[in-house]
Amino acid sequence: MKDGRLQFESAPLHLLYDYYGDLALAAIIWCCILSIYLYYKSFSADILAKGGNSGMAIYDFFMGRELNPRWGSFDWKEFCELRPGLIGWALLNMAFMVVQKEKLGYVSGSMILVNVFQGLYVWDALYQERAILTTMDITTDGFGFMLVFGDMAWVPFTYSLQARYLVDHDPGLGLYALAGIVLVNFIGYGIFRGANSQKDSFRRDPNGNEVKHLQYLQTKRGTKLLTSGYWGLARKINYTGDWIMGLSWCMVCGFWSIVPYFYAIYFCILLIHRSERDDHICYMKYGEDWNVYKKIVPYRFIPGVV
Repeated sequence: MKDGRLQFESAPLHLLYDYYGDLALAAIIWCCILSIYLYYKSFSADILAKGGNSGMAIYDFFMGRELNPRWGSFDWKEFCELRPGLIGWALLNMAFMVVQKEKLGYVSGSMILVNVFQGLYVWDALYQERAILTTMDITTDGFGFMLVFGDMAWVPFTYSLQARYLVDHDPGLGLYALAGIVLVNFIGYGIFRGANSQKDSFRRDPNGNEVKHLQYLQTKRGTKLLTSGYWGLARKINYTGDWIMGLSWCMVCGFWSIVPYFYAIYFCILLIHRSERDDHICYMKYGEDWNVYKKIVPYRFIPGVV
């Protein structure tokens, strides 16, 4: 308010860049404090996660003992899975864009694309929030240091690496290169969102108009496993789309340094490990039906390849 008039000015987002290291350290300290609290709280919990109830204190602290720790109706795991880390990631990206503008006098095409790509990813996750309720993180994993640190420290401060890199190392990619990267991103997004939406719709109503034509394997435990549509192509086709999107985020940084490709490398390893863990859990859940399903859908990531 100035001279009786309401005025709006730009937010000082550059402070997120100036205090990047301090903020990362504060996030790590907070994750440690919250994880310790959740570990001790779990000893009075009613529902424990199988994977975090081994009796080995360090392992259980890391994996998480309680499945869904709550304060009343407030679910710590569901909140942290999406809100603080993803929104923080988007804010950091915008801060890096502001700083690049201050340093170069303009915002580069690569910086615009990485903000648009990752902003779309964050918006999609928040808009499709109900879809996470059927994911392994929510249904199976406990809420311990692994997820706490991953949600609130690892995601915002490592997933924003490309935008941070572009502040000082913009590759000056041309229009055709940027257009090609846009195509890669939207191929990945189309696979990722199409597969996840199809699975979510089928789980909610297998007889819905958009999914009633899909074929499935009826398991002995009463559930149905999709064997057509996206999920007839590969058992983890959504992971493939997710990784392709992540690769496009790295590509906007050019091809002269491996640093911005850390995400693509790390995420590939993560998805392979998660797929193997999923495979084991599903075998324990479905028994011989899972082996039958794997014969019907033999590929894990890429149809006809692997």
